[in-house]
Order: sequence, then structure tokens, then C-alpha cells
Amino acid sequence: MNEPPLSEAEIADANRLLADKTPQEILRWAVAEFHPKLMMATAFGAEGCCILHMLAEIEPSVRVINLETGYQFPETLELRERIRQRYGIAVELVRPELSVAEYEAEHGGPLYTHRPDQCCYDRKIVPLRKAIVGYAAWISAIRKDQTADRAAAAVVQWDKKFGLIKVNPLLHWTRKDVWGFIMKHAVPYNPLHDQNYPSIGCWPCTQPVAEGETDERAGRWAGKKKKECGLHVIEHQQGSGI
Repeated sequence: MNEPPLSEAEIADANRLLADKTPQEILRWAVAEFHPKLMMATAFGAEGCCILHMLAEIEPSVRVINLETGYQFPETLELRERIRQRYGIAVELVRPELSVAEYEAEHGGPLYTHRPDQCCYDRKIVPLRKAIVGYAAWISAIRKDQTADRAAAAVVQWDKKFGLIKVNPLLHWTRKDVWGFIMKHAVPYNPLHDQNYPSIGCWPCTQPVAEGETDERAGRWAGKKKKECGLHVIEHQQGSGI
């Protein structure tokens, strides 16, 4: 496990410094502190697209990856190209070692139907762990009001699961803030959002929600307690950051 590039006291100081800062100011701090050992992982959600817009203005050379599980919607992958054309940011697709066909053959069919946690682990967690080798920090697009795990996050924290500093510039934004930014700046976004998909992951585990549904993640693993793929699940108490 990597040693944190910032001490517990430094993480606490950073959170005090950034407590009332804008997402752009938080990103500028992260770039100054960690680039070129700073990266971002995006699933091309509305929040991630906002951050890509900001990074294009602040430091477009930050490495950005997408965990291409092989189960993503075509609309998601098309958005990747629209992002490249708009901002000149070529989001790198990070894939598991096994193709979908190889993976399902190995397990006698798709795992997402009965072992979704294992599927997420094999096709997202493991590839991300390989992709982050050599990096000191990563940028996430989570918001505090999305899930219980995300509600416990800090703007800057030590991510024990991956051995990186995690920076959450949009942590205190609301859904209204996100869509206000997208509309104001004409940020490209996934057209599935206009078809009652507030949160978009892999197609087998994502479905549209009913009109008026307030839980943005109700369409993810619908009918199951599972609400996270595992990237943002907290496995320890963080205290002030570590």
C-alpha cells in the first residue's frame, strides 16, 4: 500500500482551505499539488462532464480514464467522442483483461444477474487498480447527497481502497447545480438523461426511473440493496482524512 503523499494534518489543512471554494478552485489546487501524478476516472455522468469542462480550461493534460466494462450503453461511448471533439480531451478506455465473451464463458454466463458485486469488482475495481499505478491522486465526481457512503466523504481524503488521495470537487453541489452548469456552458451530456435515466452505468444494471422519482440512483441495480459499484464505498472510518 502506498504511503499517503499528504499527512493527516495536511489533508485536514487542505479541507479547511477548500471548505468554501468553488469546484474550479478545488481542481486548481489539485493540479498544483499533484499534477502530473493526478488522474480522473469518469463514467461520463453529468457530474463528470462538468469536471471535464473545467479541466479543459484549467489543465487539459490531466489523464482521464473510463472503465470500459464492455457493458456500457452505446450512448455513453458516443459521448466520449463528443467530449474529444469539444474539448480535445481523449478519455482513455481502460478494459478488463477478459472480453465480455471470454468473461461470460469463464463463468457460464453473465454474473451481473446473480453476482453483481463480483462483476463490478472484476470489470471495474481490478482495472482501476492497475491504471492508477504511479499516481498520487485521483479526481472523482461524487456528490454528498447521492448515497450514504458519499455523504461521509470529504473534499480531500485518503482513499485507502486504492492508495491515493481522492479529490471530490463537486462534493457539495446538488443535482440542480450540476444541470445549471451544463445548461449555462452547453456541456455535452448523455442523451439517456433526457429519457429518465438520472444515473447511468452498465446497461444490464441500469434502467429508467418513474416520473417524479427523487432517488437519482433508483435505476441502478433496481430491486437490490446495491447502489454502488464499489469505487466509492468506504471501507474504513476516515476521521480527518486518513
